[in-house]
Amino acid sequence: MRAELKRLADRAAAEGLLDVAYTTADSPFGRLLLARTPRGLVRVGLPNQDAEAMLEELAAKVSPRVLEAPPQLDEARRELELYFDGRLHEFDLPLDWRLTTGFRGRVQHAIARIPYGQTRTYTEVARTAGNERAVRAAGTACGTNPIPIVVPCHRVLRTGGALGGYGGGLPMKQALLELEGLR
Repeated sequence: MRAELKRLADRAAAEGLLDVAYTTADSPFGRLLLARTPRGLVRVGLPNQDAEAMLEELAAKVSPRVLEAPPQLDEARRELELYFDGRLHEFDLPLDWRLTTGFRGRVQHAIARIPYGQTRTYTEVARTAGNERAVRAAGTACGTNPIPIVVPCHRVLRTGGALGGYGGGLPMKQALLELEGLR
């Protein structure tokens, strides 16, 4: 059955019918859901998030042509593995930003520019996105980040250094910061 799915995914990709490819990847925290479009990585689902709901969201917001196609995500899996091993400090993956717009999108683009081993506050990220007073909205943008880890919302902290929130849970945020030598 697995060979048949691979054959179908390869054929769909070759014929331009594969709009969203997805697979899973192991991480120190559990399984991640990875999804990409021809534009780039569009979704990273964390272990505590509902993979089926994410796939349904992709079908509704991107395209109903969603198919499991692991080879399409080999590079994303490789870079994530290197990151978790502490051997990659900057992702070099094309990103598809279509699941984020407006102020949230500006915040998430600002987050994507936070270098490895550095943090920013929610206020700083809100300022970079164009509205210093929109601190809560910046927090919401972090919480709705469709590409966590790669777009490192774990590097955004409260003023004073408290963790704030994280979609994968605070233990995961703490561990990611420790991985980067920040805690």
